[in-house]
Amino acid sequence: MRFYITFLALFVVGSLRAGAAAPAATAPPTTRYWVTFRDKGGQQLRPGSYFSPAAQARRRRQHLPPADSTDFPVRPDYVARVRALADSVTLVSRWFNAVACRATPSQAARLRQLPGVSSVTAWPEEVLLPAAHAPAAAGGPLTTADRSLARRQAASLGAADFRQARLNGRGLRIAIFDVGFTGADRHPAFAHLRRRGAIVATYDFLRRTPAVYQGGSHGTEVLSCIAGRLPDSTRLGLGEGAEFLLARTEQMHREKYAEEEAWLAAAEWADRNGADIINSSLGYTTRRYFPEQMNGRTSLVARAAELAVRKGILVVNAAGNDGDDPQWRTVGTPADGDSVLAVGGVDPDTYLHLDFSSYGPAPGQRLKPNVAAFGVVIAAAPGGYVRTEGTSFASPLVAGFAACVWQQQRHLTAMQLFARLQESASLYPYFDYAHGYGLPRAAFFTRPAPEAPASFDVVRQDSVLAVIIREEAARVPARTLPLFADSVRAVTEPAAPAVAAVGQEQPRPAATAPAELVPAAPPAYLYWQLMDREGRLLRYEVLEVQQRAVLRVPLRLLRPGYAARVHYQGYTKTYVAP
Repeated sequence: MRFYITFLALFVVGSLRAGAAAPAATAPPTTRYWVTFRDKGGQQLRPGSYFSPAAQARRRRQHLPPADSTDFPVRPDYVARVRALADSVTLVSRWFNAVACRATPSQAARLRQLPGVSSVTAWPEEVLLPAAHAPAAAGGPLTTADRSLARRQAASLGAADFRQARLNGRGLRIAIFDVGFTGADRHPAFAHLRRRGAIVATYDFLRRTPAVYQGGSHGTEVLSCIAGRLPDSTRLGLGEGAEFLLARTEQMHREKYAEEEAWLAAAEWADRNGADIINSSLGYTTRRYFPEQMNGRTSLVARAAELAVRKGILVVNAAGNDGDDPQWRTVGTPADGDSVLAVGGVDPDTYLHLDFSSYGPAPGQRLKPNVAAFGVVIAAAPGGYVRTEGTSFASPLVAGFAACVWQQQRHLTAMQLFARLQESASLYPYFDYAHGYGLPRAAFFTRPAPEAPASFDVVRQDSVLAVIIREEAARVPARTLPLFADSVRAVTEPAAPAVAAVGQEQPRPAATAPAELVPAAPPAYLYWQLMDREGRLLRYEVLEVQQRAVLRVPLRLLRPGYAARVHYQGYTKTYVAP
């Protein structure tokens, strides 16, 4: 994650010089430890008492047991022994049958000797400098272009189709994990939620209080991309009929892993309180992990997200804003989880990948991001509305979309819904590591269209594989748009970072361009990719169609078993070299 340089160190040094002399003896330093236990022997659970009615109904719908061993409480005697030895206990996790605690090395050695302890793992840590969280943005007047964007950010996913089908997420419960929800309890964008009591529970897992309307406005902006409205009733997201659980899991001044502990605690809370969907516009990357550890199994939050999905919750997560960071570039965690729907960002003007949106693949050549949505949006902020950018806002747009689909098809399991969301996307079955399967489409669920007719031919010529646009499908774009290209093996070093880390986005300056210059629908691009025998992408591009002979791939690149896949106007064709 990226952090701004501060004067924190100078402040601390100055304070020490100005203060009284240090005492002669100081307590030994503590660090964070993760203590796991061997069993839950003798523990029982009455699901009807522990889980909310909404949580019980979710499990019944998905044919899950009322509870399993991961729901049982941790043995109180095990926890009591850790409390007696450690400096403090910061988390008790039923899901992992573990506790997080702070202890000295000598205390940790004694913890390892306790009956029932399976392992004691140190989490080396350092205090992190304040992150680049934007201060609460003061909303100003919206320009004509801003209002156009506000209409299009939901319309791009098919808002009109959902409205006609009367789908708005009603009956779904969405948990939002974020840094804070400053002003959301007063903002007029959420007056309709307050009128019907749609915010059913809140909790700050860092301060351990129900008060979440503090700490930052990022969560307020995220909530508005699911259920916010402009003063003229323009809907900023698709899920305004849902109910909400608001969890504060992140803060500016923090220690390593404290946020991940809070994320896990919030996930267990969301499960117990009946969440159907978790939107997590957060991600953890540098100073904590290496890119090769983004495998869906290393981080605590990735493993927690996978468990949430096993319990019938769809987890939607921002892909990350490190696409233009040559030292990272890939998705962060928990977006790296196999069962986590990672959402990338596209430019509202071109419908192409935004430079800052994190790329796949995840380690093991796993597809990431899974889908995409606008990464530049209009969002509610204290005092009004703001134009802002980041995959943090693409994620809630898709979370609201998912709520509408699940409202219509309540019989789907979380992973069946995950698959259907991918199938509904604009590029499916084509994908790449920038756009995933593209933007989900409401029409896929409300008025399924017949299979797209062939819009091009793939012709093997003397030394090239040529893609020829069929005459009836050919069209020349009205204006020149940038070409997107990416080679997985050799990538040109990107430009300087433009967006802060996921969960820490800055407001974007208000646009002044005339709204009529911005397309209301995605332009017709030709997408193509080169794959090896194992299906790994070696290269992918997006091309403007300005002539019928739009692509010529040298045959020398197509070794036996290699494939070229092409997508244009809804039609996908794959050529496999003999």
